[in-house]
Amino acid sequence: MKRALVPGTFDPITAGHLDVISRAAQVFDEVVVSVAASKKKGPLFTLEERVALVKEATADLPNVSVVCFDGLLVDCARKYDAHAVVKGLRVVTDFEYEFQMTAMNYELSESLETFFIMSPPKYMYLSSSVVREISSMGGDVSKFVPACVDKALKKRFAPKQFEV
Repeated sequence: MKRALVPGTFDPITAGHLDVISRAAQVFDEVVVSVAASKKKGPLFTLEERVALVKEATADLPNVSVVCFDGLLVDCARKYDAHAVVKGLRVVTDFEYEFQMTAMNYELSESLETFFIMSPPKYMYLSSSVVREISSMGGDVSKFVPACVDKALKKRFAPKQFEV
């Protein structure tokens, strides 16, 4: 069985992430979406919330499962018996970062292969941080994220009601 990890913080999951996940699901027998704790990044959503949102967003993909991890990606790959990592690339800066991470992962585990999926032009500008910023200012992000994420963002950034 060919099992691959699609790792990320997914804070929140976007249409671009879903594109990578669904394309990986067409190539590999099983795809394990690995949601990183990423405490250092100070995520908007808790790890549990992010896992739940990714599960809901990928529910229609039968060969996709969702797990969380905290630690080294190579350890997560070993735990789930994955021999491949799939990463999306949008721009050159993504490649530079992912190239370094791939080289380090190879040093830690020579059996772990990395595959890159190029973003289609419509997602090249899309990132979780841009989605969070637009949403925090009351902008409409519904075309950039799954409906469950749009709802969660609206709830998170809803204007606070003050009693007088």
